[in-house]
Amino acid sequence: MPQAKKPRWVVYILRCADGTLYTGITTDLARRLGQHNAGTASKYTRARRPVAVAYRTTVKTHGDALRRELAIKKLTRTAKDALIAKQAKRRKRA
Repeated sequence: MPQAKKPRWVVYILRCADGTLYTGITTDLARRLGQHNAGTASKYTRARRPVAVAYRTTVKTHGDALRRELAIKKLTRTAKDALIAKQAKRRKRA
């Protein structure tokens, strides 16, 4: 019997309509983004819709995702903006 494929975890930063940032984790970013924009995902983003993905990274385990999420949440706003800009620059080159 084939083993079920383990989910890949995504750590993401959303840019809210008011310009604030929200960080979270999920195994299905498209579904989670829909929940945020429907107002059913978090109290914070419910009042700040619409939201858009500003940054995403994939990690192997739930523990890795939780650690990365916490590390991002500890960053200053300037550092988060730099992280987002760095990824956007990399994606443009690809």
